[in-house]
Amino acid sequence: MAKGRIFSGIQPTGIIHLGNYVGAIQQWVKLMQNYECIYCIVDYHAITIEYEVTALRDNIMEAAVTLLACGLDPEHCTLFVQSRVPEHTELTWIFNCLSPIGDLERMTQFKEKSQQHREDITMGLLDYPVLQAADILIYKAGFVPVGEDQVQHIELTRRIARRFNNRFGETFPEPQEILTPTSRIMGTDGKTKMSKSLNNYIGILEPPDVIWEKLRTSVTDENRKRRSDPGNPDICNLFTIHKVFSSADDSARINRECRTAEIGCVECKKILYNNMMAHLQPIQQKANKLRETPAAIISALNEGAERCKKIAGQVMQEVREKAGIR
Repeated sequence: MAKGRIFSGIQPTGIIHLGNYVGAIQQWVKLMQNYECIYCIVDYHAITIEYEVTALRDNIMEAAVTLLACGLDPEHCTLFVQSRVPEHTELTWIFNCLSPIGDLERMTQFKEKSQQHREDITMGLLDYPVLQAADILIYKAGFVPVGEDQVQHIELTRRIARRFNNRFGETFPEPQEILTPTSRIMGTDGKTKMSKSLNNYIGILEPPDVIWEKLRTSVTDENRKRRSDPGNPDICNLFTIHKVFSSADDSARINRECRTAEIGCVECKKILYNNMMAHLQPIQQKANKLRETPAAIISALNEGAERCKKIAGQVMQEVREKAGIR
């Protein structure tokens, strides 16, 4: 039986943080075993807000380095840069003509980003989920690994596929989300999702001293005012991270001793730091090694783009014929 096809993407923001790693990349690596996986550095999505041209180019390379260092293997998945396959944006325009504005204005992420970028609300911010739908459907992907915050966008993708199919004939599958198995990673403020734009992130390739300083000052259980106060791991963001990087025994001990004030937040953070760095340091070392051979990284991205152009070109030809464009 043929493997199901997966598509997912990540923005080249310059910093891939714990939220990205735990919420997406770890799962991407595992999915390579059982699916045909297409993974994309979505640079067009990254320009929906103000950006620096030189920084974007550097960030694309750094994103590729990080993904490869985390375990994405070009022999077992396809990795490429979105803008290298122009069919993404061509299909977006056709989907735009099938997408009511009201659907886009109701997107929760658009509402949130509009609040963050009140002085720069562009059509790109509004149209983001239509481009995302095109990213997925140009490969007729049946599955999309996402966090809970992206489920609404996948629902919109299904509606767009349905509209096209109803109007022009059966063409696109209605993709299903594969939810990340871990809870959402909140930022160091303990209140909002980890994000570079909110400056509450811990980058997985940041130097160890920087990671420790961010962990040391991270908000935990705000009800715990003194060392002698019992804590509640259920509302502590760092305990969520413990469950990713710490052993079952360490997590059970912290869960137990935090509630009885046998362990303080500083000691808890030190345990987390040691366990986290045991996991991240091999990734950091591999990233440093990859940076020594940029030509090999570019070659892998180019090969990925060529594979995707073949698929996207065939799908776009079918779309044009059914839509009466040529």
